[in-house]
Amino acid sequence: MRVLVTGAAGFIGTHVASALAVAGHDVVGLDALVPQAHGTDAIAPAGVHIADVRDGALLDSLLGDVDAVCHQAAMVGNGVDAQDLPAYAAHNDLGTAELLAAMARRGIDRLVLASSMVAYGDGRYTCEYDGSVGPAPRAVDDLAAGSFDPRCEVCGGPVRWRPIDESAPIRPRTSYAASKVAQEHYSGAWCTLQSARCIALRYHNVYGPGMPADTPYSGVAAIFRSALERGEAPRVFEDGRQTRDFVHVQDVARANVAALEALESHGVGVTAYNVCSGTPFTIGEMASVLADAARGPEPVVTGEYRAFDVRHVVASPDRARTGLGFEARVRPDVGLVELASARLRTR
Repeated sequence: MRVLVTGAAGFIGTHVASALAVAGHDVVGLDALVPQAHGTDAIAPAGVHIADVRDGALLDSLLGDVDAVCHQAAMVGNGVDAQDLPAYAAHNDLGTAELLAAMARRGIDRLVLASSMVAYGDGRYTCEYDGSVGPAPRAVDDLAAGSFDPRCEVCGGPVRWRPIDESAPIRPRTSYAASKVAQEHYSGAWCTLQSARCIALRYHNVYGPGMPADTPYSGVAAIFRSALERGEAPRVFEDGRQTRDFVHVQDVARANVAALEALESHGVGVTAYNVCSGTPFTIGEMASVLADAARGPEPVVTGEYRAFDVRHVVASPDRARTGLGFEARVRPDVGLVELASARLRTR
């Protein structure tokens, strides 16, 4: 199958393009080499066209003999300031819309979309009285007092986190999150209009070799790893007990291959799948594993907080297991040890 991979020079896109090629697919790459992610002197890998996915005319030329698209290109990062909204909409929303329009012009009806767990906002919880609930907004007074866990959105009582599945409500909290939800919705409209097929992969916290080192595009694992490289202790916000799912980039690439091949028998419409390790890990545990592996300073739990941060988001891997035949192979306690000495991308 001939596949266009957008964002093919990026952290995840590089691994996806490589995995698709190993699986026997013919890959065409596209990347805008956005300076915030790649620096100003970046050179595209062989076979990757330097182009903006918002360029409809260029897309028409690249899509001529393509069978399917793997859409990884996006402006990432938190986007926690309202002034960030236009940039995320301009890159992610418009870019996806232009891509889908070009695919429609070329009669291409198969799409794998890189979505994100940020679409959920905070995770899902269980209340003793109200059952399955979302969290109430965390009160600043509670955070200032060191009480970081959310309360029940119904009764205000204590809650316990539980794995979040793909049926959970969509509650984006940042510019980036809103743009990922928009990408899923644009893809759904395209599927309806074109009788097309799309699998949206909701990546959880992706890490691994080649991830950006301590930039606005970095994940917390890379930020901690960069601190250790400087001889500094990782600074862990809140109490370090925030729970996440850390998934290795090689597993993310495998999920993309599985999704692409599953589209052969996929019905019309969009289906979302969590892409996760299935192994919950706290931020504090992750920092400690990295520090031990790097033989660096022990993490410092600072008690600092940001009101917009979510407390617990832990994925259920069940739908991906049954629908895609995908299970992660790299456990976080193994992959994070390797990350301590892996090469990161510097700008």
